[in-house]
Amino acid sequence: MQTSTKTPSTFMVVLAFATVYIVWGSTYFFIQRALEGFPPFFLGAFRFIIAGLLMLGWSLLQGEQVFSWKVMKPALITGLLLLFVGNGVVIWVEQFLPSAMVAIMVSSAPLWFVLLDKPKWSENLSNKSTILGLVVGFAGVILLFYEKIMATMSSLNSGRDLFAMALVVLGSMAWAGGSLYSKYNSVSKSATVNSTWQMLAAGIAFIPGTLLTGEYTSVDLTAIPLNAWLATTYLIVFGSIAGFSAYVWLLKVQPATKVSTYAYVNPVVAVLLGIFFAHETITMMQIAGLVVILGSVLLINLHQYRKPKQVTATC
Repeated sequence: MQTSTKTPSTFMVVLAFATVYIVWGSTYFFIQRALEGFPPFFLGAFRFIIAGLLMLGWSLLQGEQVFSWKVMKPALITGLLLLFVGNGVVIWVEQFLPSAMVAIMVSSAPLWFVLLDKPKWSENLSNKSTILGLVVGFAGVILLFYEKIMATMSSLNSGRDLFAMALVVLGSMAWAGGSLYSKYNSVSKSATVNSTWQMLAAGIAFIPGTLLTGEYTSVDLTAIPLNAWLATTYLIVFGSIAGFSAYVWLLKVQPATKVSTYAYVNPVVAVLLGIFFAHETITMMQIAGLVVILGSVLLINLHQYRKPKQVTATC
């Protein structure tokens, strides 16, 4: 995807949001499946380096300006914040925490978008429907996973798991900060080029972790089960190449608070996928959570649905 001075088509915006909402909503499940065969740091390095190299090859075939330090620098910084810190924390903590708990903590991201987006403070903080929508959305995610949280709280290791939960919050802050840095500082108009360097930066940053933890020497690729390979392939093709590129493009052409609604919609998608494909059941409280979350997204975008007031010209 390319950004330009022209207003993006509604179809492309809807397609990008659908990709981020639906694809990323499924990645919590696939990360846990991938971790059944891959250790966390190795998974991060493998996933992002392969995805980055594939996108680098595509960018070169398209004649993009790839090897420019002016283009690379902001993308590398963004990649470290978004994918190494933000996504890396999610990969690591899903060894200990249930995905429902991780989804709750990640859903604090939209609140950090508002607090860290200093250029938009006057606009966002004065928009009551946006603030209300963010708070209501977070409450909806808690409703969605309330029963699962209550069922797992007693089994949590208080010290280790509280530390892991705190890391997820820090990861959400890093994700929001990295997203805003990309929005205001990226030079390249190509989302593909930006995503390429962001993923390569993150993938390389995971490598020292594989060495320090001994993962590199302990991994036996031939012993990794097929399901883990398939899950990793899904994460590379759909989660990284399709989903992340759509996200980077949306940051350039849409308000950050609107893009951040992915963190509320992703858990909804995850629950619906479980119902339709894993034969999971849904409770009335979860249905209430789904309705509240969808309502919050409408609130966040309410100002866009209102018709501008007619201004009467005076002579």
